[in-house]
Amino acid sequence: MDVISMDSVPASPAPSRVSNNPEGMPSKAVAAVSLGLLAFSFTLNAMDRQVFAPLLPSISTEYGFSLQAGGLMATIFTLGMAVAGIPAGFLVERFSRKTVLVVSIVVYSLGTLATPLASSWGDMALYRIVSGFGEGMQAAALFAAVGAFFHYRRGLALGVLGFAFGVGAIFGPPLGVMFAAQFGSWRAPFVIFGLLGQLVALTVAFFVSRKFTERAISMSSVEGSYDYMPAKAYNRNSLAIAAASGCGALALYGFLGLYPTFLVTQLGVSTSQSALALSFVGLGGLAGLFGGWIGDRLNQRILLIVSLIVMAVIGVLIYQVQASFAWQCVFACLMGVFGTGVFFPNTNSAIQRAVRPHQVGRAAGLFVTCYYGSAAFSGLLFAALVPKLGWQGAGLLQVTVLPLVAAAIMLIVQPKLFNNAARAATH
Repeated sequence: MDVISMDSVPASPAPSRVSNNPEGMPSKAVAAVSLGLLAFSFTLNAMDRQVFAPLLPSISTEYGFSLQAGGLMATIFTLGMAVAGIPAGFLVERFSRKTVLVVSIVVYSLGTLATPLASSWGDMALYRIVSGFGEGMQAAALFAAVGAFFHYRRGLALGVLGFAFGVGAIFGPPLGVMFAAQFGSWRAPFVIFGLLGQLVALTVAFFVSRKFTERAISMSSVEGSYDYMPAKAYNRNSLAIAAASGCGALALYGFLGLYPTFLVTQLGVSTSQSALALSFVGLGGLAGLFGGWIGDRLNQRILLIVSLIVMAVIGVLIYQVQASFAWQCVFACLMGVFGTGVFFPNTNSAIQRAVRPHQVGRAAGLFVTCYYGSAAFSGLLFAALVPKLGWQGAGLLQVTVLPLVAAAIMLIVQPKLFNNAARAATH
């Protein structure tokens, strides 16, 4: 498997994005450190998100949340991400991406710290939305910065972020349960992760190079101009990919939000076992490195269609078969492979390839809004379907049918209009 090569970055200085941006390219060591720190910040982002679901039964018991209220609470942070997406996309095209990154980490960490202070469903939801707003800002700035710097290896670079997210998804749930048990309160993990986020924000501020985050791409390349592409950022390709990402996220996050509850109530597993099963999704997400790498080499439309069909099949195995706990861990891992390891990095990179290079900020923001906007209500939808259709019916509709709808939408995407199409044609 290839690794991201700093040699793939053009040696010539890139034009400045903002007036106070240092000219020139960072050294390989500085770029590697910057990428590593930003990837770790995304790992923490994943821990922050994933820690809530395995603690939801305890939280619901204390506050008296119904299944629907708990399901919405589990995914409502993504509403904040959706609200932040498009505005953040414009911000990162006009201001320093590094500044947006640092501010966003501070914001979502404050939201995490505030969560244990909630006295009702309403204020807890507000704190979760604030946390999600910061996470959405971070995602848009992070995807734009890394995608622009590794312009020709965008899929693999975003796959690194998917790998980092997978690491956080693996360790977040069990660490959260462990901290809750050690301190005798579900509140402890939120305090710990919130304080860690403030520390990470300081680290990014001092040690991530602006030469890395502010990389700009010229409107022309050695292969020619981008005049063959649509002039508008919101075009047929980008909007279709955004719609497909929304349908896929509605399925994936509906699964993630209530999977521990499904395991506990239907299969009779313990809370710690449900957290372990959820961490297998993160383990599968480590395939993001391979998923991004292969997305740089294959037709991304076909790759995404295949991944969505596989996700639909896995949905059948999880909810219709209702196999043993060991098999559930296997299915959860496979959902992580194709959902977060293939679908996520390739929709993320494909939507950036669907626009001209100077518009990647808006593409990243559109992706964040559609992907996480759908995810925001996925838990509520799933929870509303369960009483009417049962877990089997709800799983069939949300985790099987919706990925197939997304696959159908991907059929109208035209990879020949991607910003890497001319380069691919010469190789």
